[in-house]
Amino acid sequence: MINNLNQKINGAEIAWFAPLCDGDDDYLGNRNPLFKSSWENTSNIVKRADSLGYRNVLCPSSYQVGQDTLSFIAGMANITQQINFLAAVRCGEVHPPMLARTIATLDHMLRGRLTINIISSDLPGNILSSKERYARSREVIQILKQAWMKDSIDFHGKYYKLNLPTDPVKPYQQNGGPLLYFGGYSEHGVDLCAEHCDVYLMWPETEKKLQVLMSNMTQKASDYDRSVVFGLRVHVIVRETEKEARAYAGSLLSKLDLKFGTSIRNRAQDASSLGVFRQAKLREEADDNHYVEPNLWTGIGLARSGCGAAIVGDPDQVVSKIERYMEMGIRSFIFSGYPHEQECTLFAKYVLPRIRSVSLPKFFGRVPINTPSTPLGTAKRS
Repeated sequence: MINNLNQKINGAEIAWFAPLCDGDDDYLGNRNPLFKSSWENTSNIVKRADSLGYRNVLCPSSYQVGQDTLSFIAGMANITQQINFLAAVRCGEVHPPMLARTIATLDHMLRGRLTINIISSDLPGNILSSKERYARSREVIQILKQAWMKDSIDFHGKYYKLNLPTDPVKPYQQNGGPLLYFGGYSEHGVDLCAEHCDVYLMWPETEKKLQVLMSNMTQKASDYDRSVVFGLRVHVIVRETEKEARAYAGSLLSKLDLKFGTSIRNRAQDASSLGVFRQAKLREEADDNHYVEPNLWTGIGLARSGCGAAIVGDPDQVVSKIERYMEMGIRSFIFSGYPHEQECTLFAKYVLPRIRSVSLPKFFGRVPINTPSTPLGTAKRS
């Protein structure tokens, strides 16, 4: 199951989540104004994750309820020390040469602490077929790579026709620019990732279903003579005992109106995507307490779109589950919990020191191994 690239990574990238899209709360669906998405709240979460030793932080994108992703990251550049930023970029929102310049500028501001999450969802107010959206994303990626790696952009596609010098858009990172992360399940999406992206992000599924997804991607990438790193975006609830963890999971639903939860899920740009459909099917397969397999709880998906399950248990159980995923070949994890800063701290206390944490940009040779950083946190690092 594990492809050669994933075998070579001795550890895993452990990342947290920045709730830019009004996605934080003390109880699911509660809409507590104290946890509203704001610069103050979200920047505090990221600074906390940075100080605790997390390797990366996903900064999502949503028009309806979100802060602007790239502006937020720019603001965080000088108030963080070593954490990377995974910027969600919706292909088509920004003219590709200008996007390449923006990303390059951020990359220099962050001294290489930048990675990119390629998003192909519909743009606000615009609807395209899946095939068209991924075709546009492919052109955007090809233009970005020309901009970062060649002397000129010479591109003639369906959506973009360009002939420009690339002097203004050279990134800080070498050997190809920022790593490209991608999550998608359709045939066109899987093919796009296999050909052009570096990390294939999956949402939680049963282990059997994850293995099918990974096997399919491994084969697709090999068709292009490539390998990709596998990643998992999943929530987490860890407490000193399993009883406490399961009780806390149940308490998160105690104030949820199911109709309001449905409205939360439906407001997202990706609400009708195949990935969201798969998360709904996962909930249907779960037991009456919303567990679909040991320590994997789907109740969290009742009140949010996208990633809809959490690893729930005591420290040994959570570590064991993560190690099982690593044995399958997963080398990047993006965790989150409710409230985000609280769970970030608990995970760092109980789990993070027990996992060998790696920097994927350094592994890929995008930034020098000796890039200056401040040693923070207690995680095992390499």
